Amino acid sequence: MRNLIVDIGNTRIKTAVFNNENLVMESPFDNFEAFLQFTQNSDFENVIISSVKYSEDELQDLLNFDFLYLDKLTPTPISNMYKTPETLGVDRKAAVIGARAKVEKGPVLTIDMGSCITYEILDAKDRYFGGAISPGLKMRFRAMHEQTARLPLVSLENNVIPKLTGDSTLSCMQSGVYHGILHEIEGYINAYRFEYGDLKVIICGGDSKVFESLTKDHIFVIPNLVLYGLNRILSYNVNLH
Repeated sequence: MRNLIVDIGNTRIKTAVFNNENLVMESPFDNFEAFLQFTQNSDFENVIISSVKYSEDELQDLLNFDFLYLDKLTPTPISNMYKTPETLGVDRKAAVIGARAKVEKGPVLTIDMGSCITYEILDAKDRYFGGAISPGLKMRFRAMHEQTARLPLVSLENNVIPKLTGDSTLSCMQSGVYHGILHEIEGYINAYRFEYGDLKVIICGGDSKVFESLTKDHIFVIPNLVLYGLNRILSYNVNLH
């Protein structure tokens, strides 16, 4: 089964081709026209689209092939125990399911490092309970700059890990953000391990590579985890029919 996975964000379109559970290729696009050209020259049987930019009706007008549009009502292979499922972002759900595609059994914690950092817990019975949301890397730098009179707008230069003790305002801000997030992640992992025991952890998202130092036993960095989740959701729905 050859699946085309499409994740349409506000600025970029991420695509992947899977042969069953195996990732064959990834192709990002900066505009919709390039994506259309790609689909016309590609061979696939099934398609899933997750989009924050286009509605299902808009995509049906733009595309000449059938697809599964991911929304809050799309059947998924997990039990959603979230108390407000109507407010749960489909990207959070896809990340959790991607984690299950990588870790076939046992509890798994997914940490998605995008604009915000989201923590998602899935137990050994495939029950999703929720987790936590906190500000992401760039958001923390921006907040310090925008909510103070004198602090500059700072970033991590070339994703270099800052030293623990800063010796300038810039390096102190870099240390505070990086090591603050690092210890936050370690704290959540330890707390969930105390509750769930033999816990596997997957870190994903755009800023995940900055924290690859966390990779160790039972902790994995997989930046494109959401694509694996979308593929698992697509296969699940194809097999329902």
